[in-house]
Amino acid sequence: MLEKWRTKRCSHQIGAIVEQKARRWLQQRGLQLIASNYHCTAGEIDIIMRDDTHLVFVEVRYRSKNSFGDGLESVDARKQNKLHKAAACYLLENAALNFLPCRFDVMAARPDNHTGLHWTWIKDAFTT
Repeated sequence: MLEKWRTKRCSHQIGAIVEQKARRWLQQRGLQLIASNYHCTAGEIDIIMRDDTHLVFVEVRYRSKNSFGDGLESVDARKQNKLHKAAACYLLENAALNFLPCRFDVMAARPDNHTGLHWTWIKDAFTT
């Protein structure tokens, strides 16, 4: 039982580090951080950012191996639905941002021996 807890805790810590690196990576490309790890009853959004024209809801996925598919494949219809609902909650709580069009991006990371992490950024990965 303790082994499961350690594995889950380690996985959670790795996820937090990858999300932090994703935020920095996106900020280096001109996006501005609005919020991280937004939670509501409908779900969670890893990162909320703003580019010049959009409010961007970002789902970050990390896979150390492709045994179960890559990170992009794991953002299925069920996950997309949860993200839509969480984004709607966020917009209800932050009405001042309602004037911005929204987009859902996915950041997928995998280990890279040369740079640490290899990123795949899918802008407007799915629509509402």
